[in-house]
Amino acid sequence: MKTAGNVLSVLFDEQFMNKANECSKLFDSWQEITAKNGIAAAAAHSRIKDLDRGILLVEMDHPGWKQILQTKQAGLLNDFRRRFPDMGISGISLMLGKGTEKQAQEESASGGPVAEEPQKDTLPSAIEEAEPAAGPKAKGFDAINDEGFKETLKSLGQSIKAREKNVRLH
Repeated sequence: MKTAGNVLSVLFDEQFMNKANECSKLFDSWQEITAKNGIAAAAAHSRIKDLDRGILLVEMDHPGWKQILQTKQAGLLNDFRRRFPDMGISGISLMLGKGTEKQAQEESASGGPVAEEPQKDTLPSAIEEAEPAAGPKAKGFDAINDEGFKETLKSLGQSIKAREKNVRLH
């Protein structure tokens, strides 16, 4: 006879595995969904980074790809919602990143980082306007010494800008 703990363990493990499989399918679907929206080449330069509170975070390696993805953002969102209705996807946030899955695979194959051109981070215009150029005393992001925290704040700013754009589109 199975104990209640055994039954609950199996149930939770099964639910966890189902959710994990669905997440795996979500991440694996990027190439197919970009192709369906007529931007198959974008999949080599971008990737799904995370799904956070219903927002699909997509990272790309160049501002040009961000602009292209923005033109197809509504179609991408609709396709993800149709294909994964139980995941509660409510928006897509596009952000520049340090690389893509393709670059990670190249690094893995070569045994180290692959040289890349420096990328300009884009910030929401409200933050840029509120942060004048640093004078004698550093201001804005320049005043933050912790690079990880600085990158997190920049990413948050990009997410907010993308969400505001999504709200305006709908």
